[in-house]
Amino acid sequence: MNVLRMITSNYIANVGFISFVLAQLLKTLFTLLFTKRLDLERLVGAGGMPSSHSALTSSIAIGMARKLGFSSPEFGLAMAFATIVMYDAMGVRRAAGEQAKVLNKLVFSLPSFHFFQKGEEAKAPGGQEGDEDVEPLMDKELKEFLGHTPVEVLGGCLLGILVAVFVPVV
Repeated sequence: MNVLRMITSNYIANVGFISFVLAQLLKTLFTLLFTKRLDLERLVGAGGMPSSHSALTSSIAIGMARKLGFSSPEFGLAMAFATIVMYDAMGVRRAAGEQAKVLNKLVFSLPSFHFFQKGEEAKAPGGQEGDEDVEPLMDKELKEFLGHTPVEVLGGCLLGILVAVFVPVV
């Protein structure tokens, strides 16, 4: 029992963990409601509504403010960290997801992009002699759920704030 008490005694870690898990559960529930199918990958996957990274970092920032005050250096550091994570989710990670969509469409819809010959131009598979040197350009689709829309980031941020406000400070 001492180990459990020790693990759950850190308010900042608790609000971060609770926010992250709640966001992943909500993401899975929203996917089920909108697509009518249970996608368990949403429990651990990136992207989607709400952003679990935004929930985690905003709950830690607000938790720091509640525990140590808005003028504490720890709150300032946590706020800067949360801002960078949320900006990155809407910017770089979202752009990478959009690029993955385009690449997946390009590679898997045009037969000439499926295969290439070592040291040669792109070549469509044709069952010709010497095809043992033909290798797949890509054998699986790139992940498209990487980043977030601003609304998904805002949803995660609000979830994190609510968790940090409602979980009692220890």
